[in-house]
Amino acid sequence: MDGARTPVGAPDPGDGSGRPARRWAATLHTVAGYVALTKPRVIELLLITTIPTMFLAARGFPPLGLVVATLVGGAGAAGAANTLNQYLDRDIDQVMDRTRRRPIVTGRISPRAALVFGLVLGALSLAWLWFAVNPASAVFTAAAILIYVVGYTMILKRRTPQNIVWGGAAGCMPVVIGWSAVTGGVSWEAVLLFGVVFFWTPPHYWPLSMKFRRDYAAAGVPMLPVVAADTRVAREMILYTLAMIACSLLLVPVGGMTWVYAVVAAVLGAWFLWLCIGLLRRAKDHQHRPLKAMTVFHGSITYLTLLSVAIAVDVFLPL
Repeated sequence: MDGARTPVGAPDPGDGSGRPARRWAATLHTVAGYVALTKPRVIELLLITTIPTMFLAARGFPPLGLVVATLVGGAGAAGAANTLNQYLDRDIDQVMDRTRRRPIVTGRISPRAALVFGLVLGALSLAWLWFAVNPASAVFTAAAILIYVVGYTMILKRRTPQNIVWGGAAGCMPVVIGWSAVTGGVSWEAVLLFGVVFFWTPPHYWPLSMKFRRDYAAAGVPMLPVVAADTRVAREMILYTLAMIACSLLLVPVGGMTWVYAVVAAVLGAWFLWLCIGLLRRAKDHQHRPLKAMTVFHGSITYLTLLSVAIAVDVFLPL
């Protein structure tokens, strides 16, 4: 016996004194799971295109409150769509190495809880946009959710190699939503911006599919890189990139952009086209050179980000 005693009033190790800390840690773990369901990095990329579009539509700074309201509603709607996507894809997510750590697959969030969360978040986001922004933006946002959840996830993804092409239209909607938030409608500038993102999507996503083709094949998802040769995929990426560049340059006369944007758009487009051509060359000689598809994937994010910055900056140059 060492004579030591527990001080009066001190918590006994067995009396549950650690439970509040454990409950707090468990709560944070669950909250992090719900955040992960919304795919924050995807939302970030979507919002990158929304802000410059609003600047262009307003030909300057739109009201700050309108920008914040649009971003909040858009982020919530995108998070809802991503959550419902994970709910519907939970069977294939557990097969793929890339997705088997998602919250529903690991059991951090139950399927029922995820479904309720996605539906409630979507409804609140649409209501927010309707009353805080305008009905047109709410309608376009509802269309984006339906395209992604029903069109892409439920219909196209498991049935056709063109799934990401047509399903990717949902990712183009933020520019339409941002434009309509400022103007209440849609114009040719918004259509061209939609075209930029639409044609950008396949050369953005297919390199990722190349890297994880075994995952998609195991899950029975017929992404184009799963069912077609790399050379064909690279050639189609080049075609989509050319269409993307055309839309970005047509914005100069249609949107009244300056020579600064024109030069930046041309240089960025040429650079990204060069990346796709490089992928085609490596695909033809894949036995001797690594494919490096993710170089194109990361390059696509850089392209869209810098093009969006160029649009935002160019708006203020004539002022």
